[in-house]
Formats: sequence, C-alpha cells, structure tokens
Amino acid sequence: MTLRQLFKKLLPFAKPYKNLIFYTLILTLVGSFAAQINAFVLRFTVDSISDLMVAKKPLSEGMNLLLIISAVLLGKEIVYVGVQFGQKFFGEKLRILIARDLSQSVVERILTYRMAFFTSTENESGKLQTRIDWGISGLTRMVQNFFIAVLPLFANAAIALIVMFTANFYVGLVGLCIVPIYFIISQRQAKKLGGFRRRMRTYRETKNNQIINIIESINVIKSFVREPIEAEKQRRIQYDMTENQLQTRKTSFMFDSLKSFVEQIGVVIIIILTAYLVLSDQMTIGAIMFHILLFNNVTAPIRQLHRIYDDMNDALIYSESFFNILEAEHEVEKSGTYIPKNLLGKLELRNVSFTYPNGNQALHNVSFTVHPDKITALVGLSGAGKSTVVNLLDKFYEPTQGQIFIDGVDIQEYDTDYLRQHIGLVLQKNHIFNGSIAENILYGNTEASMDDVIDAAKKAYIHEQILELPNGYDSEASQLSGGQQQRIAIARMFIKNPPIIFLDEPTANLDAIATEQVKKSLDAIKVNRTVIIISHSISQIIDAEHIVVLEKGKLVEDGTHEQLLMQKGEYFNIFNAMASSLNIDKIARSPLS
Repeated sequence: MTLRQLFKKLLPFAKPYKNLIFYTLILTLVGSFAAQINAFVLRFTVDSISDLMVAKKPLSEGMNLLLIISAVLLGKEIVYVGVQFGQKFFGEKLRILIARDLSQSVVERILTYRMAFFTSTENESGKLQTRIDWGISGLTRMVQNFFIAVLPLFANAAIALIVMFTANFYVGLVGLCIVPIYFIISQRQAKKLGGFRRRMRTYRETKNNQIINIIESINVIKSFVREPIEAEKQRRIQYDMTENQLQTRKTSFMFDSLKSFVEQIGVVIIIILTAYLVLSDQMTIGAIMFHILLFNNVTAPIRQLHRIYDDMNDALIYSESFFNILEAEHEVEKSGTYIPKNLLGKLELRNVSFTYPNGNQALHNVSFTVHPDKITALVGLSGAGKSTVVNLLDKFYEPTQGQIFIDGVDIQEYDTDYLRQHIGLVLQKNHIFNGSIAENILYGNTEASMDDVIDAAKKAYIHEQILELPNGYDSEASQLSGGQQQRIAIARMFIKNPPIIFLDEPTANLDAIATEQVKKSLDAIKVNRTVIIISHSISQIIDAEHIVVLEKGKLVEDGTHEQLLMQKGEYFNIFNAMASSLNIDKIARSPLS
C-alpha cells in the first residue's frame, strides 16, 4: 500500500472531523510564523549590541534593548505555548475519535463475514487481534503525529526556507539542497527497514496466537506436563523477534548517523558562506546566527524523518492487513430477500457436496428430507459429516455442489437474518457470555420480560437451581457447572421459540445426572418443532422418528430405528457398539432396589 492509497482510505474516517482539522491547520500556520521570531530577534540583538559597542553607548541603552527583546520573546512564548497546546490537544482528540471509529467499523464489519473467514488458518483469533490492534495503533499514531509533529515541523521548515531565500538567495539555496539529500537517505532507510518490519508483524501475530493457545489449552498442557515444550516454542519466537529488532535498530542507527553527517556539512557550509558575506560587507554579523537558526528550523523536521518514516512504515505495513480485514468484500455473508409468512420446517438436501476452505471434503452427493414437526437423528462415526450438515442448514457455509431447500425454496434465496431468527442451535458446549444468568437467557430474545425468562428456565428444568444461588437470576452465569450452563442455553432457546431446532451433541461431556436433567429439557423443547439431533446417546436416537446414517461424508442408510436395525448395516453396527459400551447385559442382570 502506498501513502497516497493509505490517506485515501483514511479520508472517510477523517471527514466527520473537518472542523477540528481546520482549527489545527490555522494553529499550525500561526505556530510556524511564531517559530521564526527567535531568528529575527537574535539577528536584531546581535546587530544592535554590535552597534552599541562600536558607538560606545552607555549600559542603560543596552538594558533598554534587553527589556524590549525579553518582552518580545516572552510574548512570543506565551502565544507559542497556546498554539502548541491547541495543536497537541486537537491532534490527540482526532487520534482518539478516529481510533474509536476504526475500532467500531472493523467490529461491525467482521460480524457480517461468513463462517469460512473465521475458520481459515490465516484468521486465527490471535492473528486477527494483532492485525486489528496494531493496525489501529499505527494508523491513529500516524494521524496524531501528522498534526502534532509532521505538519508543524514541515510548515516551520517551509516558512524558514522562504525567509532564508528572502534574506539571501545563496544561503537559501544551500538549505534547499540539503533537503532532497535527506529525503533520499530517509527513503532508502524506509525501504531497508520495510522487510524487517514485515517480519516483525508475522512474529507478533504468531506470538500472540501461541499465547492465546496456551491460555485456552492450559489444562491439557499441565496434564501432559508439556510446559517445557510450550516455553521452548515461545523462546524460539522471542529470539527471532530479538534478532529482527537488533537488525532493525542497527540499520536505523547507520542511516541516522549518515543524516546527521549531512546536516553538519550544511551547517559548516552556511557558516563559511555567511562569514564570507559578512567580511565582504554584504551581510551583518547578526545574519550569521540568523541563518543558522533558520537552517536549524529547516533541518529540524528532517532530523525527525526517521521517526516519521518509522511511524509511516508501521502504518503502511499494519494498515495493509487491517484494511484487508475491513474491506474483505468477498467474505461478506450472502443473503437473499425471501421472507415467508410462515416457516413450516421441511428441509431437503439434493445432491449436496461440500468442501471446507482447508480442502477437506466433508460431504459427497448427499440427499435426504427432514419432515416438519418430526425428530430426525443424524448418526455416524466422528468425521462422517453430521455437524457439516447442520452448518449448511444454518447458512454458515454454502454447498460446494447441490442445493438445499426449506419449504421448497432454495436456502440461498432466504433472508439470512430471518432464517436464523427461526432456527435454534444447541451445541455440545454452548457459549456462556460474561454477565448474569438472566442476561444469558435474554440473549435469545432481548425484548422478553423477566416472567418470560423464568418461564423458559422452568421449561429447561433449571429454575429451582437458580433460586438456590445467592443472587438468583443476577448470579454470574459463567460460574455454573457444565450441565447447568447447557440448560441455560436450552432456556435461551425456549425464549427464542424457533420452529426449527438443531441439537449437536447436546449431552456430550456431561455426567449421568446432568445428562438426565438436560434430556428432560430437550424432550420439552422438541414438542411441535422440526428437530435435527446429532447424538451418540441411544435414548436420543431411539426417540427420533427418522434416522439418517452418514459414513465418511456419504449417506449410507435412511429410515426408522426399526427399519435400519432390520437391514443390519452401518446403523446396526453403530447401535450395537453403543449398547455394548453401556454394558447393557450386566445392567439387566443387576438387582434393582
């Protein structure tokens, strides 16, 4: 990304604050003129003192001169302090406001992206967080520096150069000739450092992603005593980052030394040239200091070029990935416009195949029908494609081939928001948000009343347990057990009240008591709805009126429990394995109290 492209992308975020920018520019102009006063005062002082000494005037006249000079400089400093305060405050305010807008824009944007965006290995949570955080930080720091440092410094330099030319063309020419040399050196520095900074971006993304993985997997790491291995992974990335940082600083210092050398050559040339002009009576003695101060005003921003280029490069490098996230038009979820008066819940897959973004083909030419107000079970070994079917029916992904119909209408024609509002999803591990139990249940319908919340909790068989908590429905939901959280998710589904429900391993990883309690909740929520359930629980499967058997992404059997047992095929083998794992023969021989 070029600097011009970057400013073009930032323009929409800066436009709402054009008045703030205008005031900053006015202050910059005033400050730039005020910055030249010292040079004029110094020239006047040196020349006046020189004249007083030649004329052998009394000390009193010199004191009057010093009082006038002091008053002028003090007045200038008062004005300059006010100008600098305004510049810094407006620049900081602009940075904060634009940072807020960038943050909000990227959050609103990624919420519209399809599921494939989030499941891509390029968009793991740690990498996304790094790109967003560093992108916003680099962009807003560049905006802030532009108004606080870059613009005032370069305005000072431009005015100082004009004054130098006005005073003496040749001295001004020396100052002008130094500027392009500085720019050339700084550009080469930026180009050289660009590779280091890009590598640093990759290192930071990897490091942050590894740290998030450590936090999320800490139980597994500790249980396998793999702390040394995880520490070694971090050590390698830290050492790579350190080496890259050292190379960056080494290169930067070399170029900074070269720029300092060029600046000192310019100072020497100006001293020699102005001394010659003084000796030849073309210039007063005060003009020597006058031009040196003006030259300092010219070179001051150029001395800051390395820092400015650093910020610019950071902004350019991190803004590429940031704006790639913000402007990923191809990742936006597609939505149709069809909104039916009533959703019955007849679901049809016709010759559906699907391949995930990583290249794994999960479904191969699958066709079956789910009838309204019936319970359909998807059965198969792990990796058979059961969860993929649910993901496709919820429009998280689009079929690679084939079509899906709901009530006879292609799913792609449906308004996505409408469809998801009428589909409920209960997963193996449902997400519980930070907040109270009531807030988590209300997530299913934010307009519901507290009475609705209590009614949903009762239907999910969790109301009595909530009342036993110290703060009741105001208790933190994250503190609940796994089975309780699962019933909170089911209560959330009751309050949403969708006509179609997908249950993906809803009782997995729960103990027997919790499983039984959750099963009661599920039995309640299944009534008068179209239900698709994925489960390894015999009781859940037997309750289904229709069973679809998948094997390695292909449909192998389709029918009722009794029909499929009679076929003695894949379902027969899976069912027998489930029964065997429960040790039903031994249970049957056990005396019942």
